[in-house]
Amino acid sequence: MIRLQNVYKEYNGKPALSDVNLHIGLGEFAFLTGPSGAGKSTLMRLLYREETPTRGIVTIGGVNITRLSKGQVPLLRRRLGIVFQDFKLLPKQPVFDNVAYVLRALGVDEMDVKRRVVSALAIVNLEDKISALPDTLSGGEQQRVGIARAIVNGPPVLLADEPTGNLDPQSSLEIVQLLERISERGTTVLISTHDVPIVNALRRRVITLKQGQIVSDVDSGVYEYEAVR
Repeated sequence: MIRLQNVYKEYNGKPALSDVNLHIGLGEFAFLTGPSGAGKSTLMRLLYREETPTRGIVTIGGVNITRLSKGQVPLLRRRLGIVFQDFKLLPKQPVFDNVAYVLRALGVDEMDVKRRVVSALAIVNLEDKISALPDTLSGGEQQRVGIARAIVNGPPVLLADEPTGNLDPQSSLEIVQLLERISERGTTVLISTHDVPIVNALRRRVITLKQGQIVSDVDSGVYEYEAVR
């Protein structure tokens, strides 16, 4: 589902990623770990085409996204679910409208919008917050709204870039366990994180970056302390 082949990314001649080769299959759940500056966010931005590689190929669902024109990028992102650290909710819109935003932008019939939004909120256990404004919600609840928005269109791939960075430990665990359950429904989930306790608690696939290179890729792994030093 996700594949990077000999991917390099440079900024002003300095490498951020170097010869990265990676495959994540359909329905797989994986952590992308490493210290600050390791290249995690760069790799994630390549996947949702915020940036393009200096060299190499990035494919999602068999599509070489490095060759997409600017006009085709929105079509790609409609097939991806993206969850951010800072939630990126519309502050003056209730939960329902935040989740419905993508569907309405696609011109989905309003009856179908309602059905899909209610279903997505049920998955994240926020049916009772459908009319609430974001600033009345806890951080964990706001991130759940962000996840509902990311999955409302049924994307095959969900990318979560430091989704627990602004949350307390208990909320962080609940959010990642929710993402794990979404993966069990058939969605490919990749989580970029440096949250050591969460990674160690779940014992899932752990891909470790150091200085722009993959130095470890382990099934049922833990946070690689030595690898990131």
